[in-house]
Amino acid sequence: MAENPDPFVRTRLKESFVVKDIISLHYFEFSKDFRFEGEKHDFWEFVYVDKGEIEVFADTEGYCLQQGDVIFHKPNEFHGVWANRKVAPNVIILSFVCQSREMAFFENKIFTLDARQRELLAQMIKNGFAAFYPPFDDPRNHTLNRRPDAPIGAEQLIRLHLEMFLIHLRSSSDSATGELRLSPLTKQRSEAELVNRMCDYMESNVFGEIRLEQVYTAFNLSKSHALAIFKSHTGISIMKYYRQLKLEQAKKMIREHRHNFSEIADLLHYSSVHTFSRHFKTFVGMSPSQYARTVIARMQSNSVDGSPKTFHNQR
Repeated sequence: MAENPDPFVRTRLKESFVVKDIISLHYFEFSKDFRFEGEKHDFWEFVYVDKGEIEVFADTEGYCLQQGDVIFHKPNEFHGVWANRKVAPNVIILSFVCQSREMAFFENKIFTLDARQRELLAQMIKNGFAAFYPPFDDPRNHTLNRRPDAPIGAEQLIRLHLEMFLIHLRSSSDSATGELRLSPLTKQRSEAELVNRMCDYMESNVFGEIRLEQVYTAFNLSKSHALAIFKSHTGISIMKYYRQLKLEQAKKMIREHRHNFSEIADLLHYSSVHTFSRHFKTFVGMSPSQYARTVIARMQSNSVDGSPKTFHNQR
């Protein structure tokens, strides 16, 4: 005789957003000239302007955010924030891990929060302060230390209000795309910051051997985008800049007389001393040996006894 089926069928509830970990929770009262040069990481982050205005860059786009605006930064997106030098802003920054597919909706999105959304955010901060010790205003300190006297469920309430916040924003019809807050000035500044970081990256690898692909992928850029912004800000191509860095280093090493040409070529990762000499002559206009003689001649001509003279800038 067949058994009666269980009349109580369990229905697993769908979860559009699941947040299991938060990384940091900050409430900042920035000075009017605050500047954070930027970072990138493999988790989500949102930035909310509680008072005043801020300028934000995300990869190579710049945005101007006003009080009540929130911007989302997707994983591995380089981003930073500046105060506008006019008003000292208050800013909430919360970073978290969420693998849900629905998070793709928040890429390149800026929202102006309504009263309900601001209340959900306020509850996140309230429970965050109850669950963890400060500091909440140190941009370099992301460690959350649990309070032993935290109310029951305080951490869970952070997660629940964050998930409700995401659901509410996802369902809202009033979301603004990033284009509505684009700032040409901030974009220009963010591109300049990015180019400076690319230059620093190449300089730190001057004794290595990097390819063009390594440069643009290190900064999550397409090849064409990287080439365009670098050329517009420096006037030369990425790899030409890198070769010039190597040759400036070679000139310095020649002046120091610590290595012969073969050793310099090897240290700078040239395939051979002949390739090094050819590149050197192309960029400097003379061979390494000619440059060495010129430097020596210049040093000797500046002194009577054979030692270099010391010069002082005239005012």
